Amino acid sequence: MATTLETLSQDLAGAVERVGRRVVAIRARRRIPSSGIVWRDGLVVTAAHTIQREEDITVLLPDGGTARATLLGRDLGSDLAALRLDPSPGGEIEIAPPDALRVGTMVLALGRPGPTLTAAFGLISAAGDAWRTWHGGKIDRLIRLDIGIYDGFSGGPLVDGAGRVLGVNTSTLLRGAPTTIPAETVERVLAQLVEHGRVPAGYLGVATETVRLPDQLVKVEKLPERTGLMIVSVESGSPAEQAGMLLGDVLVAIDDTAVADPGDVLAALDADSVGREADVRVIRAGKTKALSVKIGERVARRAR
Repeated sequence: MATTLETLSQDLAGAVERVGRRVVAIRARRRIPSSGIVWRDGLVVTAAHTIQREEDITVLLPDGGTARATLLGRDLGSDLAALRLDPSPGGEIEIAPPDALRVGTMVLALGRPGPTLTAAFGLISAAGDAWRTWHGGKIDRLIRLDIGIYDGFSGGPLVDGAGRVLGVNTSTLLRGAPTTIPAETVERVLAQLVEHGRVPAGYLGVATETVRLPDQLVKVEKLPERTGLMIVSVESGSPAEQAGMLLGDVLVAIDDTAVADPGDVLAALDADSVGREADVRVIRAGKTKALSVKIGERVARRAR
Protein backbone atom coordinates (compact mmCIF):
# COMPACT_ATOMS: atom_id res chain seq x y z
CA MET A 1 0.00 0.00 0.00
CA ALA A 2 2.80 2.43 0.89
CA THR A 3 4.51 1.76 -2.42
CA THR A 4 1.26 2.34 -4.32
CA LEU A 5 0.62 5.65 -2.56
CA GLU A 6 4.18 6.77 -3.09
CA THR A 7 3.96 5.94 -6.80
CA LEU A 8 0.67 7.83 -7.13
CA SER A 9 2.11 10.79 -5.25
CA GLN A 10 5.17 10.89 -7.48
CA ASP A 11 3.04 10.64 -10.63
CA LEU A 12 0.82 13.53 -9.55
CA ALA A 13 3.79 15.67 -8.55
CA GLY A 14 5.39 14.96 -11.92
CA ALA A 15 2.20 15.97 -13.75
CA VAL A 16 2.08 19.24 -11.81
CA GLU A 17 5.72 19.95 -12.60
CA ARG A 18 5.37 19.30 -16.34
CA VAL A 19 2.25 21.37 -16.91
CA GLY A 20 3.29 23.97 -14.35
CA ARG A 21 6.05 25.09 -16.73
CA ARG A 22 3.27 26.52 -18.93
CA VAL A 23 1.13 28.09 -16.19
CA VAL A 24 1.53 31.86 -15.76
CA ALA A 25 0.17 34.61 -13.52
CA ILE A 26 -1.71 37.41 -15.30
CA ARG A 27 -1.84 40.89 -13.84
CA ALA A 28 -4.98 42.36 -15.38
CA ARG A 29 -7.07 43.10 -12.28
CA ARG A 30 -6.66 44.54 -8.84
CA ARG A 31 -5.31 42.49 -5.97
CA ILE A 32 -4.61 38.84 -6.79
CA PRO A 33 -3.39 37.99 -10.33
CA SER A 34 -5.32 35.39 -12.29
CA SER A 35 -3.92 32.22 -13.77
CA GLY A 36 -3.45 31.33 -17.40
CA ILE A 37 -1.86 28.60 -19.49
CA VAL A 38 0.34 28.96 -22.55
CA TRP A 39 -1.76 26.86 -24.90
CA ARG A 40 0.54 27.05 -27.93
CA ASP A 41 2.78 29.39 -29.93
CA GLY A 42 2.83 32.16 -27.32
CA LEU A 43 -0.98 32.13 -26.99
CA VAL A 44 -2.18 32.31 -23.40
CA VAL A 45 -5.71 31.19 -22.48
CA THR A 46 -7.40 32.35 -19.30
CA ALA A 47 -10.87 33.02 -17.85
CA ALA A 48 -12.43 36.12 -19.41
CA HIS A 49 -14.02 37.34 -16.18
CA THR A 50 -10.58 37.78 -14.61
CA ILE A 51 -9.43 40.27 -17.26
CA GLN A 52 -10.56 43.63 -15.86
CA ARG A 53 -8.35 45.87 -17.98
CA GLU A 54 -7.43 45.57 -21.62
CA GLU A 55 -4.09 47.40 -21.65
CA ASP A 56 -0.89 47.33 -19.58
CA ILE A 57 -1.24 43.60 -18.96
CA THR A 58 1.84 41.94 -17.54
CA VAL A 59 2.48 38.25 -17.06
CA LEU A 60 4.63 36.60 -14.43
CA LEU A 61 6.46 33.67 -16.01
CA PRO A 62 7.25 30.35 -14.29
CA ASP A 63 10.96 31.23 -14.15
CA GLY A 64 10.19 34.41 -12.20
CA GLY A 65 10.57 36.79 -15.13
CA THR A 66 7.87 39.09 -16.47
CA ALA A 67 6.60 39.83 -19.94
CA ARG A 68 3.99 42.06 -21.52
CA ALA A 69 0.89 40.53 -23.03
CA THR A 70 -1.59 41.79 -25.61
CA LEU A 71 -5.27 40.95 -25.25
CA LEU A 72 -6.42 39.38 -28.53
CA GLY A 73 -10.04 39.03 -27.49
CA ARG A 74 -12.46 37.49 -25.06
CA ASP A 75 -15.77 35.71 -25.12
CA LEU A 76 -18.13 36.17 -22.18
CA GLY A 77 -20.30 33.30 -23.40
CA SER A 78 -17.58 30.71 -22.77
CA ASP A 79 -15.64 32.80 -20.20
CA LEU A 80 -12.46 32.48 -22.26
CA ALA A 81 -9.88 35.12 -23.17
CA ALA A 82 -6.78 34.92 -25.36
CA LEU A 83 -3.56 36.87 -24.95
CA ARG A 84 -0.40 37.04 -27.06
CA LEU A 85 2.74 36.63 -24.97
CA ASP A 86 6.28 37.32 -26.17
CA PRO A 87 8.51 35.75 -25.05
CA SER A 88 6.65 32.71 -23.79
CA PRO A 89 7.71 29.59 -21.89
CA GLY A 90 8.95 26.73 -24.04
CA GLY A 91 7.64 23.20 -24.21
CA GLU A 92 4.34 21.72 -25.29
CA ILE A 93 1.16 20.71 -23.54
CA GLU A 94 -0.49 17.39 -24.23
CA ILE A 95 -4.25 17.53 -24.65
CA ALA A 96 -6.17 14.61 -23.17
CA PRO A 97 -8.57 12.74 -25.49
CA PRO A 98 -12.32 13.23 -24.90
CA ASP A 99 -12.69 9.74 -23.40
CA ALA A 100 -10.49 10.87 -20.50
CA LEU A 101 -13.38 12.98 -19.20
CA ARG A 102 -15.07 10.38 -17.02
CA VAL A 103 -16.88 10.74 -13.72
CA GLY A 104 -14.59 9.69 -10.89
CA THR A 105 -11.34 10.53 -12.71
CA MET A 106 -8.74 11.97 -10.34
CA VAL A 107 -7.67 15.43 -11.51
CA LEU A 108 -5.51 18.38 -10.50
CA ALA A 109 -6.46 22.04 -10.85
CA LEU A 110 -3.32 24.17 -11.29
CA GLY A 111 -2.97 27.89 -10.76
CA ARG A 112 -0.38 30.59 -10.35
CA PRO A 113 -1.93 33.48 -8.37
CA GLY A 114 1.57 34.92 -7.94
CA PRO A 115 5.12 33.61 -8.08
CA THR A 116 4.24 30.19 -6.65
CA LEU A 117 2.50 27.38 -8.52
CA THR A 118 -0.49 25.89 -6.67
CA ALA A 119 -2.40 22.64 -7.14
CA ALA A 120 -5.66 21.22 -5.80
CA PHE A 121 -6.59 17.53 -5.97
CA GLY A 122 -10.10 16.25 -6.63
CA LEU A 123 -12.45 14.36 -8.92
CA ILE A 124 -14.61 14.93 -11.96
CA SER A 125 -18.00 14.77 -10.26
CA ALA A 126 -20.18 15.11 -13.38
CA ALA A 127 -19.61 14.80 -17.12
CA GLY A 128 -22.35 15.46 -19.63
CA ASP A 129 -23.28 16.59 -23.09
CA ALA A 130 -22.95 20.02 -24.71
CA TRP A 131 -24.71 22.87 -22.91
CA ARG A 132 -25.16 26.64 -23.09
CA THR A 133 -24.08 29.12 -20.48
CA TRP A 134 -26.29 31.89 -19.13
CA HIS A 135 -24.42 34.25 -21.53
CA GLY A 136 -25.34 32.02 -24.47
CA GLY A 137 -21.96 30.41 -25.10
CA LYS A 138 -21.80 26.82 -26.27
CA ILE A 139 -19.68 24.48 -24.13
CA ASP A 140 -19.01 21.17 -25.87
CA ARG A 141 -19.15 19.08 -22.71
CA LEU A 142 -20.19 19.54 -19.11
CA ILE A 143 -17.32 18.98 -16.66
CA ARG A 144 -18.17 19.68 -13.03
CA LEU A 145 -15.55 19.20 -10.35
CA ASP A 146 -15.45 18.08 -6.74
CA ILE A 147 -12.45 20.23 -5.90
CA GLY A 148 -11.55 23.27 -3.85
CA ILE A 149 -11.72 26.77 -5.34
CA TYR A 150 -8.65 28.73 -4.31
CA ASP A 151 -7.06 32.05 -5.32
CA GLY A 152 -6.15 31.86 -9.00
CA PHE A 153 -8.38 28.84 -9.72
CA SER A 154 -10.13 30.48 -12.68
CA GLY A 155 -8.00 30.49 -15.81
CA GLY A 156 -5.75 27.64 -14.73
CA PRO A 157 -5.68 24.22 -16.39
CA LEU A 158 -7.29 20.96 -15.28
CA VAL A 159 -4.78 18.13 -15.53
CA ASP A 160 -5.10 14.35 -15.27
CA GLY A 161 -2.65 12.02 -13.55
CA ALA A 162 -0.68 11.57 -16.77
CA GLY A 163 -0.03 15.30 -17.05
CA ARG A 164 -2.48 15.82 -19.92
CA VAL A 165 -4.58 18.99 -20.06
CA LEU A 166 -8.35 18.48 -19.94
CA GLY A 167 -9.39 22.14 -20.19
CA VAL A 168 -9.46 25.52 -18.46
CA ASN A 169 -11.11 26.06 -15.08
CA THR A 170 -13.66 28.70 -14.15
CA SER A 171 -15.82 29.44 -11.13
CA THR A 172 -18.48 31.56 -12.87
CA LEU A 173 -20.26 29.54 -15.55
CA LEU A 174 -22.25 27.44 -13.07
CA ARG A 175 -22.82 30.21 -10.52
CA GLY A 176 -19.80 29.48 -8.35
CA ALA A 177 -19.54 25.71 -8.85
CA PRO A 178 -16.06 24.66 -10.03
CA THR A 179 -16.29 23.89 -13.72
CA THR A 180 -13.87 23.11 -16.54
CA ILE A 181 -14.20 24.39 -20.09
CA PRO A 182 -13.15 21.34 -22.14
CA ALA A 183 -10.13 21.48 -24.43
CA GLU A 184 -12.26 21.13 -27.58
CA THR A 185 -14.18 24.28 -26.62
CA VAL A 186 -10.93 26.09 -25.84
CA GLU A 187 -9.55 25.19 -29.28
CA ARG A 188 -12.69 26.37 -31.07
CA VAL A 189 -13.03 29.64 -29.17
CA LEU A 190 -9.28 30.35 -29.33
CA ALA A 191 -9.34 30.11 -33.13
CA GLN A 192 -12.20 32.66 -33.26
CA LEU A 193 -10.50 35.04 -30.84
CA VAL A 194 -7.23 34.96 -32.77
CA GLU A 195 -9.00 35.57 -36.09
CA HIS A 196 -11.77 37.97 -35.08
CA GLY A 197 -11.06 39.12 -31.53
CA ARG A 198 -14.50 37.80 -30.57
CA VAL A 199 -16.85 34.88 -31.12
CA PRO A 200 -19.53 35.95 -33.62
CA ALA A 201 -23.12 35.36 -32.51
CA GLY A 202 -26.45 36.03 -34.17
CA TYR A 203 -28.74 38.85 -33.09
CA LEU A 204 -32.47 39.49 -33.51
CA GLY A 205 -33.00 42.41 -31.14
CA VAL A 206 -35.97 41.19 -29.13
CA ALA A 207 -36.71 40.40 -25.51
CA THR A 208 -39.08 37.51 -24.86
CA GLU A 209 -41.02 35.71 -22.16
CA THR A 210 -42.01 32.06 -22.25
CA VAL A 211 -45.78 31.56 -22.56
CA ARG A 212 -48.02 28.52 -22.75
CA LEU A 213 -50.07 28.28 -25.94
CA PRO A 214 -53.78 27.34 -25.88
CA ASP A 215 -54.36 23.68 -26.73
CA GLN A 216 -56.81 24.59 -29.48
CA LEU A 217 -54.27 26.93 -31.09
CA VAL A 218 -51.60 24.23 -30.98
CA LYS A 219 -53.99 21.78 -32.64
CA VAL A 220 -55.38 24.09 -35.33
CA GLU A 221 -52.01 25.63 -36.30
CA LYS A 222 -50.20 22.27 -35.96
CA LEU A 223 -47.55 23.73 -33.68
CA PRO A 224 -44.68 21.45 -32.58
CA GLU A 225 -44.56 22.72 -28.98
CA ARG A 226 -47.06 23.84 -26.35
CA THR A 227 -44.96 26.85 -25.39
CA GLY A 228 -43.56 29.79 -27.33
CA LEU A 229 -41.76 33.07 -26.72
CA MET A 230 -43.86 36.22 -26.48
CA ILE A 231 -42.01 39.28 -27.74
CA VAL A 232 -42.11 41.93 -25.02
CA SER A 233 -39.73 44.45 -26.60
CA VAL A 234 -38.20 45.12 -30.03
CA GLU A 235 -35.04 47.20 -30.35
CA SER A 236 -35.21 50.15 -32.71
CA GLY A 237 -33.43 49.45 -35.98
CA SER A 238 -32.87 45.80 -35.10
CA PRO A 239 -33.21 42.90 -37.55
CA ALA A 240 -36.47 41.98 -35.82
CA GLU A 241 -37.96 45.45 -36.36
CA GLN A 242 -36.85 45.53 -39.98
CA ALA A 243 -38.49 42.13 -40.53
CA GLY A 244 -41.80 43.38 -39.11
CA MET A 245 -41.82 41.54 -35.79
CA LEU A 246 -44.21 43.22 -33.32
CA LEU A 247 -44.81 43.40 -29.58
CA GLY A 248 -47.18 40.59 -28.62
CA ASP A 249 -46.07 38.25 -31.41
CA VAL A 250 -45.25 34.78 -30.11
CA LEU A 251 -42.13 33.32 -31.66
CA VAL A 252 -42.56 29.58 -32.30
CA ALA A 253 -39.94 28.58 -34.90
CA ILE A 254 -36.73 29.68 -36.61
CA ASP A 255 -35.91 27.88 -39.86
CA ASP A 256 -38.45 25.13 -39.13
CA THR A 257 -36.88 24.45 -35.72
CA ALA A 258 -39.24 24.94 -32.80
CA VAL A 259 -38.28 27.51 -30.16
CA ALA A 260 -39.91 26.81 -26.82
CA ASP A 261 -37.49 28.64 -24.52
CA PRO A 262 -34.70 31.24 -24.78
CA GLY A 263 -32.05 28.51 -25.03
CA ASP A 264 -33.54 27.37 -28.34
CA VAL A 265 -33.11 30.88 -29.74
CA LEU A 266 -29.50 31.04 -28.59
CA ALA A 267 -28.84 27.72 -30.29
CA ALA A 268 -30.32 29.03 -33.55
CA LEU A 269 -28.31 32.25 -33.43
CA ASP A 270 -24.85 30.69 -33.64
CA ALA A 271 -21.84 32.08 -35.51
CA ASP A 272 -22.98 30.55 -38.81
CA SER A 273 -26.31 32.39 -38.65
CA VAL A 274 -24.81 35.89 -38.88
CA GLY A 275 -25.72 37.64 -42.12
CA ARG A 276 -28.09 35.04 -43.53
CA GLU A 277 -31.82 35.17 -44.13
CA ALA A 278 -33.83 33.09 -41.66
CA ASP A 279 -37.46 32.02 -41.90
CA VAL A 280 -39.24 32.93 -38.68
CA ARG A 281 -42.73 31.85 -37.63
CA VAL A 282 -44.78 33.82 -35.13
CA ILE A 283 -48.33 33.63 -33.81
CA ARG A 284 -50.14 36.91 -34.42
CA ALA A 285 -53.84 37.40 -33.69
CA GLY A 286 -54.32 33.66 -33.33
CA LYS A 287 -52.77 32.78 -36.70
CA THR A 288 -49.35 31.62 -37.84
CA LYS A 289 -47.43 34.26 -39.78
CA ALA A 290 -44.16 33.70 -41.66
CA LEU A 291 -41.49 36.40 -41.71
CA SER A 292 -38.02 36.63 -43.24
CA VAL A 293 -35.33 38.21 -41.10
CA LYS A 294 -31.67 38.88 -41.85
CA ILE A 295 -29.73 37.83 -38.76
CA GLY A 296 -27.42 40.52 -37.42
CA GLU A 297 -24.36 40.12 -35.23
CA ARG A 298 -24.56 40.50 -31.49
CA VAL A 299 -21.91 42.79 -30.01
CA ALA A 300 -20.91 41.41 -26.62
CA ARG A 301 -20.76 43.87 -23.74
CA ARG A 302 -17.44 44.18 -22.03
CA ALA A 303 -17.02 42.63 -18.64
CA ARG A 304 -16.70 45.00 -15.71
